[in-house]
Amino acid sequence: MSEQLIISVSREYGSGGHEIAQKLAEYYKLPMYDHNLLDEVAASMNVSSKELAEFDEKRRNKFLYRSVMGMQFDYIKKKAEAGESFVIVGRCSEIVLKDNPNLISIFVLGDREAKIERVMQIYELDARHAEERMIEKDRRRKSYHNSHCKVKWGDSRNYDLSINSSRLGVEETVESLKNYIDARIAHK
Repeated sequence: MSEQLIISVSREYGSGGHEIAQKLAEYYKLPMYDHNLLDEVAASMNVSSKELAEFDEKRRNKFLYRSVMGMQFDYIKKKAEAGESFVIVGRCSEIVLKDNPNLISIFVLGDREAKIERVMQIYELDARHAEERMIEKDRRRKSYHNSHCKVKWGDSRNYDLSINSSRLGVEETVESLKNYIDARIAHK
């Protein structure tokens, strides 16, 4: 791929957003950054990734913001400014990279029941524990995002496309997203 392509995928817990991001990364032959981004940041800064992981997707802390989140956001920006193409999951990337003309930002959501069922299957939980886990993870994601960004997590105005993966399932959602991304690429 000669033109830069950055795909940002934000997602509700249990929506399949991470799997969708993986499939898009594979299809477009792009590296994918998610929680592994901290390992890359740590390596570039000569610090322990375990130390940074403690602050991953946590609410803003004025003492740690510049040191941990700032490094993560700066790292993402530098990759984009260097012309690299990649898929990134979360990390406020739709806001951090919003001025990049090659960014395609996606928010994957899902129906409550479908998300609970998915979490039950993946983590072998009963419905009550799956729902509790889903609510807690989304609460943390929302808190993290909203403490670092002026715009609200999940607000469709922040994304090029919001899609409910419960309607089509993961595979067909990926196909729909590939059609959209290919159209965007062709439109340049």
